[in-house]
Amino acid sequence: MSSSSERLGSSTAGTGGDGVDGRGRLARLAPVLTGVTALVCALGWLQKQPCATTRFDFVKTTTRACYTDVYPLYYVRGLNDGKVPYFDSFDVAGSDIHHVEYPVLSGGFMQVVAWLVRPFGVDERGMAFYHVTALLLALLAMAAVLATAYAAGRRSLRVGLMVALSPALLLTAYINWDLLAVALSALALAAWSARRPALAGALLGFAIAAKFYPLLFLGPLVLLCVRAGQWRAMGRMLAGTAGAWLLVNLPVMLFAWDGWKEFYIFSQQRGVDWGSIFFFLQDHGMKGLDDTDHLNMLGTGTFLVLAAGIAVLTLAAPRRPRLPQVMFLVLVAFMLPNKVWSPQYVLWLLPLAVLARPKLPAFVLWQAGEVVYFFGIWWYLLSVSSQVPGSDLGGTVSAVLSLDAPEGGISHDVYGLALLARFVTVLLLASLVVWDILRPSGDPVRADEVDDPAGGFLDGARDVISLGRRLGPRRAAVPAL
Repeated sequence: MSSSSERLGSSTAGTGGDGVDGRGRLARLAPVLTGVTALVCALGWLQKQPCATTRFDFVKTTTRACYTDVYPLYYVRGLNDGKVPYFDSFDVAGSDIHHVEYPVLSGGFMQVVAWLVRPFGVDERGMAFYHVTALLLALLAMAAVLATAYAAGRRSLRVGLMVALSPALLLTAYINWDLLAVALSALALAAWSARRPALAGALLGFAIAAKFYPLLFLGPLVLLCVRAGQWRAMGRMLAGTAGAWLLVNLPVMLFAWDGWKEFYIFSQQRGVDWGSIFFFLQDHGMKGLDDTDHLNMLGTGTFLVLAAGIAVLTLAAPRRPRLPQVMFLVLVAFMLPNKVWSPQYVLWLLPLAVLARPKLPAFVLWQAGEVVYFFGIWWYLLSVSSQVPGSDLGGTVSAVLSLDAPEGGISHDVYGLALLARFVTVLLLASLVVWDILRPSGDPVRADEVDDPAGGFLDGARDVISLGRRLGPRRAAVPAL
């Protein structure tokens, strides 16, 4: 490659190819993106209000599709009695869970909010806990949107608005505490795109301390750094990740071991959950899924096979894939064969999906699939809890067109269609990302004559290892822009 191409790769690195400083760009867009995100979060809060007014009565929450874990877990996990996550145990009838079953940073988040609502009266603390949690989650959503926009380069406004205006954010923001890990992961990616690998690693370590799934992002970062020969950046990132994770986890591990390991034991022993593809396959004759060990082996084995394929794709693609593309594919590979796929897990995918492929048609189709599943799961649980057959497809469509919930919920078969709607649309979006990797000339981001706006040290870097072309360091060149 000529020296002029090398200068081009250097000049565009970290700026999204437009020569504009990322911080200045974000400063101009921040008021718009923050305001839009705040509006959507407020609408999400209003969507939950019909259930909040009834203190989240289960039948009403499933009928109106406004369920949240936040309010009931305040009581079920003993926070109302002053119990400290991991250090204090509790007993729940019919359950083997005796400590908070979330990673340490999420449990710490719950404890901080429990402290904040102490001044409220005993009868009001539960609702105060929910409202304060919702406010903090909304702030985390704003941070996630701004960080994702920062990592998007010249498409900052488009990408930020796609995340902020997504129906998934409106509907699922307050179901659980997932936005803590989502925001930390997005901030880690923004720090990486700003060429601050140690900070990126630290933020990623905190994200892993909040949820398990950000651990998967280490794979794409390592693979792409190996392909580009960015050993020092990779080492600093890994050191930051390990240090931050240990900083949060080690005190709890030392002084509350039984509470700390609850999350890992619970995750291993869980059976097939409602949203998993295994729930559908079990219903259609697949045997052995009631055996937890067999189920874990099947899910983990499928993920490892998919991950190996993604690794080969990453190292052998005609042009080094962009970081968000590989991160998105690895997360999808983890979720598709997982035994648990809760409605709010769509938030995990959201920032990466728009960075991997910021085009509306497939994104809108995927969001439609998620909306179908969101209402499908609650209405199905309504029929299960009420022990009634639920509406068939015709009755469900008729009720929805009348802007009403199906009487008695939906049938088992209709729920199966809703589950497949989400599964297939996610799979379709992942397939399009793979297609973009195999045909980089059709990549919507690289069509702007940039390399990898979120790539940090990877942006515009030379290839050192390429299984496809077998180029050594002497012959490798800056990708043609």
